[in-house]
Amino acid sequence: MTPDAEHPLAVAFRDFVRDPAFPCVGAKAALQRGGMRILVARDLASAWDDLRILPELIALAGGWKVDPALFQTLVVIFEGPDDLDEASFETHLWERVQSLTDKDDLWMWNPRDTRVSDDPGDPHFSLSFGGEAFFVVGLHPGASRPARRFARPALVFNLHDQFEQLRSQNRYEPLRSAILARDEALSGSINPMLARHGDNSEARQYSGRAVGNDWQCPYAGRGGGARDAA
Repeated sequence: MTPDAEHPLAVAFRDFVRDPAFPCVGAKAALQRGGMRILVARDLASAWDDLRILPELIALAGGWKVDPALFQTLVVIFEGPDDLDEASFETHLWERVQSLTDKDDLWMWNPRDTRVSDDPGDPHFSLSFGGEAFFVVGLHPGASRPARRFARPALVFNLHDQFEQLRSQNRYEPLRSAILARDEALSGSINPMLARHGDNSEARQYSGRAVGNDWQCPYAGRGGGARDAA
């Protein structure tokens, strides 16, 4: 458990996941099996807690390499801002992701997971921390999808390799079908942004905002943010 495990926002998030209507059965499994780590940070729009978040991501990646137990996740809940619209949330999500990526690359000297692409336009794109591929699910109070609507901004980091393991065990498609059916029951429709890895870039799914074919991801790649600032 993280030091923030009993923070009121951490308690609220676990209640959010336990709600019978919440569609993500993978998150429910992570919580039930003790694989959900929760960190409470100050501000999604600030780098203040990046050096608390990144070590947790690196630890999750390292633990996975030693013991690849399914349904592990890191949930980072931010105390604010709590009044973001979907476009603003998306902007700040990518700012945090870029900052964390640059630190993983330039400060920690961790290698990129070469099994995935660093190009957000590539259908095989994923983030990489501690040498392992990750994808992110964003939640916030202003989300249009009920499953993404939590009281504070939150970034849920999941190990990409977990889903490859589920595929190898022929468990991925039943899990995905169950989540889609539950999400449709909750929202009245299936999330139009969802796609299988390799069919379309998962970057389009991170924030939860519905985007068109002309959407340009603001992510500049590993070290890209640091180069742009130089």
